[in-house]
Amino acid sequence: MRHSELRFRLATRADAPQILSLVHNAYRGDPSRVGWTTEADLLDGQRTDPEEIDALIDDDDAQLIVAEQAGELVANVLLRREGDAAYVGMLAVRPELQAQGIARALLEEVERRAIEHGVGSRIEMTVIAQRPELIAWYGRRGYHATGITELGVIVGDTRDEVMADLGDGSQFGARITFIPQDEPLGLAHCVLIAR
Repeated sequence: MRHSELRFRLATRADAPQILSLVHNAYRGDPSRVGWTTEADLLDGQRTDPEEIDALIDDDDAQLIVAEQAGELVANVLLRREGDAAYVGMLAVRPELQAQGIARALLEEVERRAIEHGVGSRIEMTVIAQRPELIAWYGRRGYHATGITELGVIVGDTRDEVMADLGDGSQFGARITFIPQDEPLGLAHCVLIAR
């Protein structure tokens, strides 16, 4: 895959349904089995939902970046400012197009944007321990595992589904603390109540 064949841009609300489908198909259910990023045997349920996609598109501290090829949305990634760090997540490529360099090009684009826009002094991401091949892929791109195994997960009106999907975290080699937030009050509120 040549970089010149891909066009990167910020996602709009009109892209949300395609992004939702792309993320789900890249990680969950039978469609994800075509690619190598599948979590189908590790996790059930939705990877994201329409409300989260819309919130990320509207968030001033986030950039939801899409990659297009021949006018079609083929991949996306999230870049979000989190304190003094740039958080990268939701990197997804259509399963039938995986292993063609699209994810690498998208990761390079998000790194370029993080530097250009001054988003954090370092890049952080979360990868579950049960994905050694994915951890190795990031390692080949210069990222290093930190060994963080304690996670706080913000839960709102879908808390029952989220808690059922994640359990206590042991299946990921982590311990999860669920932080209830009855209405969207932001990350600072979650940090405050987590203390």
